[in-house]
Amino acid sequence: MLTVRAPATSANLGSGFDVFGVALSHPADVVRVERADRTTIEVTGAGSQFIPEDPEKNTVGAVAEALDAPAHIKIDKGIRPASGLGSSAASAAAAAVALNELYDRGKTRKELVPIAAKGEAVVSGDAHDDNVAPAILGGFTIATPDGVTQVDADVPLVACLPEIVVSTRDARKVVPERTSVDQLIETVGNAATLTTGMHRDDPELIGRGMEDSVVTPARAKLIDGYGEVRQAALEAGSTGVTISGAGPGVLAVCREDDQSRVASAMLDAFDEAGVDARAYQTRIGEGATIH
Repeated sequence: MLTVRAPATSANLGSGFDVFGVALSHPADVVRVERADRTTIEVTGAGSQFIPEDPEKNTVGAVAEALDAPAHIKIDKGIRPASGLGSSAASAAAAAVALNELYDRGKTRKELVPIAAKGEAVVSGDAHDDNVAPAILGGFTIATPDGVTQVDADVPLVACLPEIVVSTRDARKVVPERTSVDQLIETVGNAATLTTGMHRDDPELIGRGMEDSVVTPARAKLIDGYGEVRQAALEAGSTGVTISGAGPGVLAVCREDDQSRVASAMLDAFDEAGVDARAYQTRIGEGATIH
């Protein structure tokens, strides 16, 4: 038996729609695999009652098939589904790393990214690398059709998760199909600023670079209280706030000394909006690890 822990992730980061992602130090999924003649899946933990155990409908089933690595797979969910924190990606990433090791398939971490993305597509409908890349590689990742670039980064974050469900499919429907040249220029500038901030572990640059006038405003309408939560976090010291992935999770970048204050402010703002929530005081962390 082999055990792999894969972290929650946050994709998009505002200006990097379908491209940027970061691994979070916590929460995480833990996946255990054991060789078998056919793949079977058992799921426990957060939201497990909503996750199918049929290998054809579960992210890890597709990964096992792609690697030709049948196994008994146990998933302990630490990341709630439909959270915007890469729940399906974490399971797929952990399974890819675990099965590659168990069956000695010899794939590099970067070669496992598209394989894990096939698994995530079972849930989201599309194979995107922006969550699975940081879940496998850790740090800050830039996923393009040419491959993945990874940067080690260490920046404090607060991931606030409201008790609201926003499916990836629904969140994709509200994304604008067109943008203006001015918005394009703004987005490129912000994305470049954020990337520089990641190289420097600079919360100020990262926060500034998370600004987005295209996708985030459209998706914010799906999250009750988002505007108030964002404002509360900024007033508490956050350098930048955006929707985590497709939502409803909200991600705030901050300095070390402001982290607990930012987390409390976000929870209070959701509470005032009549929404229960929990906050993770986390940071950019490592990718999937074998235990």
